[in-house]
Amino acid sequence: MTNIERLYSDRAGKMRKSVIRELLKVAQDPEIISFAGGLPNPDSFPIDTLNDIIETVMRTNGKKALQYGTTKGVPELRDHIAERAQKDGIKDITGENVLIVSGSQQALDTVGKIFLNPGDVAIVGLPTYLGGINAFRSYESNLEGIPLDKDGLRVDLLEEKLNELKKNDITPKFIYVVPTFQNPAGVVMPEKRRKHLVDIANEFDLVIIEDDPYGKLRYDSDHIKPIKAFDDEGRVIYMSTFSKILSPGFRLAWTIASEELTRKMVICKQALDLCTNTFTQFIANEFIRQGALDLHIMKICQMYKPKRDVMIESIQKYFPEGYECNKPHGGMFAWVTLPKGIDTEIMFLDAIKNKVAYVHGKAFHVDGKGERSLRLNFSYSSDERIEEGIKRLGMVIEEKLSAIPV
Repeated sequence: MTNIERLYSDRAGKMRKSVIRELLKVAQDPEIISFAGGLPNPDSFPIDTLNDIIETVMRTNGKKALQYGTTKGVPELRDHIAERAQKDGIKDITGENVLIVSGSQQALDTVGKIFLNPGDVAIVGLPTYLGGINAFRSYESNLEGIPLDKDGLRVDLLEEKLNELKKNDITPKFIYVVPTFQNPAGVVMPEKRRKHLVDIANEFDLVIIEDDPYGKLRYDSDHIKPIKAFDDEGRVIYMSTFSKILSPGFRLAWTIASEELTRKMVICKQALDLCTNTFTQFIANEFIRQGALDLHIMKICQMYKPKRDVMIESIQKYFPEGYECNKPHGGMFAWVTLPKGIDTEIMFLDAIKNKVAYVHGKAFHVDGKGERSLRLNFSYSSDERIEEGIKRLGMVIEEKLSAIPV
């Protein structure tokens, strides 16, 4: 057989599989209770409403919806997104600042392609979203991690790191943050720290990539303005998605940025897919136009909050002493750190034998650490399977702890 690998580019040779995508393959067994994926609950999908909306779109805009669209996206949808963003605190924007992309992963890849040369440095959290790590590393960058606390990225440590890099004549290209119900840690960056982060970016002349897939999934916390709301110099690229608040199958997300940055991302996107799915854009736009989105988000939150509670209560009931787990006030994940002596990557094989799956903490750390941590998704499974899955996992942890020499 031909040795195709010899023809691969250096970049292709360094590409790695997504840990989460590979774990999801393992967890396909219906007997396995999977907390691994960041999957919305399929019972949350507004199928009946969408059926009616699809009929409306086909009747009123069928020819446009089935045609190629502009790279930037359907104008009416971009205008609706801009209006909603203004209500959330992002001022002085219009639909011209909005780019519709094929899922947030495309936005992350686009950011990497625009900013990163081989060897460039970008700043991320410890831990941070695996999709961001994979996207940025695919452009042969070096990722520097900044630890998190209960209020998100430690901006004091960020300043120390930036000054250290500056002494070595290294200027990072951007800071990547998931400030609201962070994936995987579930923490929220308060407004004061968000403002401080923008000040740091201004001082060191950096771009901030604000990834906000979960901001609308609030269960017992108040709305907090996006980092982009405090951006007076056009250096924050905000991104969000319909995947968590409508349907991941639509593959619809968006960015909000200065017109200059948006133009550059449009040019980049033209080489990727020409345009995002026009049909689903028309559907999402009609969903918003009819006033259905906010009601639907409310229903999702009413569904997920009890699931969050069941998971946290089950962890308290079935996990052995010595773990750490902060109760997330929104989003889709619980982040657990286990006692010393346990490696959750190694423990995963035992968990699968006991028909339960999760994502190990190393996957979210660019420094090779996180071996005691794991991420658990609570949005997808039924309440009964959540409790049973946590019970199974608790037994696995007990067995691992009992095997550690005293």
